[in-house]
This record gives sequence, C-alpha cells and structure tokens, in this order.
Amino acid sequence: MRRLITIVSRISGLGCMRAVVAVAMGLSMSSSLYAADLTVSESSFGCIRDWTKVRNTYIKHADPDKLKEAVRIFKNSVPDKEYPVGTFLQLLPDEAMVKHPRQTFPETNGWEFFHLDLSAQGTKIRTRGDQTVNFQGVKCFSCHQPAVKYDFVCEKGHGCAPVPLDDQKIAELQAADPRCKKN
Repeated sequence: MRRLITIVSRISGLGCMRAVVAVAMGLSMSSSLYAADLTVSESSFGCIRDWTKVRNTYIKHADPDKLKEAVRIFKNSVPDKEYPVGTFLQLLPDEAMVKHPRQTFPETNGWEFFHLDLSAQGTKIRTRGDQTVNFQGVKCFSCHQPAVKYDFVCEKGHGCAPVPLDDQKIAELQAADPRCKKN
C-alpha cells in the first residue's frame, strides 16, 4: 500500500510540474506575442518636445521602465546592447525610427524608419519601413549602418555620416514642430 501511495504521489508531482511548465511556456509565448504586436500609427506621434530629451534626440516608450532603459542606453552610448522593442527615437520632427522585434525588419535589427508630414492637426506618415528615404534623399538605413555596434542608432562618435545641420539648426527645427502647443 505504501508503494502505491508513493507511486501515485510521484505521478501527481509530475503532473503538477508539467502544469507549471505549460503555464510558464504560455506566459512566455504571450509576452513574445505582445512584443511582436507593436502597432505604430499616425497617432503614435505627437509634439516631439513631449518626449524625453537626451542631448539632441527625443526618446519615447509607453513602458516607463523600458523608457528608462532606452534613455540609459542612449545617454551612455552603450555598445552591443539592443534598445527595448517599442522605443521611438527622433532627432528631427519629420523623421523617426521605431524599434520592433528583430524578425519584423531583420536587416535593420528591428528598426523601422519613418518620414512624416507635420501640421498643427497632427502627423501623417509619408513613408515607413526599412527602405525609407530621409530628408537628404538617401535611405535612412544607409546612414545608420555604420552604427551597428550601437544597434544602428546614430550619434556623434557612432561612425555615422554627420547630419548636415548644426545643433542650433536642429534645435530650431524641433522648436518649430507645428504639433506642439504654442506657449
């Protein structure tokens, strides 16, 4: 009888363990689905100055902890570290890059580039994708490619060709964002 109770107990324990593993796998899969389910629309963009600014660049993320991580990576120029999925970066109000799961845009490590039309009424997406062309008429990714060590995020010292605008002109363009309320 003891032997039977021991066997039933072990089988019951294995069943419980399988249930725990199944739940853990389900949670893992659902969090992966959430990351893959990133939707970016015109309403995702607003006044550039409402985002977190680090040097000349504005950063946004819906999750405060992931925003903090994205800011840390950018601020410290952390090499060999990927930005959290859902990170938005903007230097100029009419251009942006958004981090998706790597498999969404494999060549750009998940980054999607945006060229935007701006007005006081809001944002219209002119073009988007991994082949988007910037204000200079070249593919965004061709400029970002040298910054592979920094998850393709350009900044001074990351190997990218410099933007042909000085800091003052960049600040003027940011201040002139028509989506921002006038003070």
